[in-house]
Amino acid sequence: MTAGVRQQPRGAGQPRSRPGARPGLVGWLTGLAMLAGVGYRLWLLGHAAPPTNSDEATMGLAALHIARAEGFPVWFYGQQYMGTLEAYLAAPVFTLAGGPSLLGLRLPTLALYVLFLLLAWRLTLRLTGDRWFGLLVVALLALGSDRIIKNQLIAGGGYPEMNAVGMALAVLTVDLASGRPGWRLARWTVWGFLAGLMVWVDPLVLPYVVALGAVLVGFCRRELRGAAGALLGGAAVLGAAPLLLDSLLNGRNPLHAVLAASGANASAGWADRLHGGLLLGPALGMGFCAPGRCATWQLWWALALPLLLALAAATAWQILRQSPAAPTGPTASADPGGPADPPPRVAAAVWLALVLAAVGTLGAYTVSSSAGLTPVESSRYLSCLLISLPALLWPVWATARGGLRQPVGDRRGVGSALARPIALALLVATLGTAGHATWQAARTAPATRAAEARHAELVSTLRQLGVRHVRAGYWTCNRLTFATAEQVVCAVVDDTLRPGFDRYPAYRREVDSAAAPAWVAPTGSPLAHTLDERLRAAPGSLDLVTIDGWQIYLPSA
Repeated sequence: MTAGVRQQPRGAGQPRSRPGARPGLVGWLTGLAMLAGVGYRLWLLGHAAPPTNSDEATMGLAALHIARAEGFPVWFYGQQYMGTLEAYLAAPVFTLAGGPSLLGLRLPTLALYVLFLLLAWRLTLRLTGDRWFGLLVVALLALGSDRIIKNQLIAGGGYPEMNAVGMALAVLTVDLASGRPGWRLARWTVWGFLAGLMVWVDPLVLPYVVALGAVLVGFCRRELRGAAGALLGGAAVLGAAPLLLDSLLNGRNPLHAVLAASGANASAGWADRLHGGLLLGPALGMGFCAPGRCATWQLWWALALPLLLALAAATAWQILRQSPAAPTGPTASADPGGPADPPPRVAAAVWLALVLAAVGTLGAYTVSSSAGLTPVESSRYLSCLLISLPALLWPVWATARGGLRQPVGDRRGVGSALARPIALALLVATLGTAGHATWQAARTAPATRAAEARHAELVSTLRQLGVRHVRAGYWTCNRLTFATAEQVVCAVVDDTLRPGFDRYPAYRREVDSAAAPAWVAPTGSPLAHTLDERLRAAPGSLDLVTIDGWQIYLPSA
């Protein structure tokens, strides 16, 4: 297919959209695709889906403390990495709503998804100028498998922000590198601030920061020697200020914590790492699999991804070599078509940066032990690959589109007779597989709503019983404390009733000082089995209250 992709990114004197495209129709369809993506996620939020957990509740508790001005945490409670930006975004929502809720916690993450979708559409048009291709990208990003929805909506730290910020950096890079006039110092400032902010929030997006930063250095070296460089550097320091201040005041090195979280302190065989990183990871992380697992037929994307990366990189490199250098700067118009049309070299450089960042992300994940030890859950580390989706699919689209709608006398998109049907089949398979995974994820929403209703009954029962302090497992504790707005405080125990990992130690101190804390365990869990054994060994020592899905053990009077 490489030989057939001779279309260049936007800026090579191409029209705003391919011949035959009607901007009005494409615009309406794109808007409908965006509304469908947002509506699907609103429907999931109405079903309390994806299912919440104690990690997300921990972020909610941080937001509650911020809203009450009781604390202003820098890091996710219980660790020294992963900034609490989501908590600071949710705190005003809690204040306006009069209290915490799961919906209030997730409204900012939904807003970040909307921003990501709009920026992806904007970037696609800036790089290619093809409105139909922009519609395809929006349609793909409107879909959402189990892993994709979790990354985008769960306020568990870092993932909802990364894609929105990565897309914003890419759009700003196109504007700055192409010399788009107006607000240039403001754009430099925003670029630096966002880059620094993500160093604090979650460093997984750093491959994109580095690759796009290299594009700016390559095209804007002179400008960076002046006020632009000073503003970019200062803004980056400001964005990363929480991390820097915490490191200086407490002598902590957040890099050590990040490496430990990635599995640097564990070990996994290379066969497991390669299997998790290159086979399961891309299919799960980019939205082609069922909830929590990948069927064999859904793994085809893992085979296609290396080919797409190579094709996109080769095409971008070819354009960089063949396109003449054009002057760029704060006063240079990017193209006779106006500031919306970046020069082909700029578009190709950004395109190549997105591909290289994807390779870096995939490589870093594959060499980590997490890819071998917990490939299903840790595939979330590949969330950033969606930023590169327009660059990955553009050569395939150009090949298929050239065969379907080739204007007379225009040979730029003509490929071999075999390349076009292969490209078209690949696009159809991509949409079909992602759509099927989305349907499978949507089917789990009723069960999730039922589970949330059972948890709400647990909260109501504890309030009716007058229970104020409990001991429970890790995945119960902070979720229960958040759901009750700290009216019920929980300390973590393991399955043998020994103290567990409390992310917020103040809760344990309060429970330990209470006269007679209760116990809470999911029905059929190992913790419930241990408590049942205690009850059988000492009849009358605990009073058992059973509700749907839960068991409450009250100290006997």
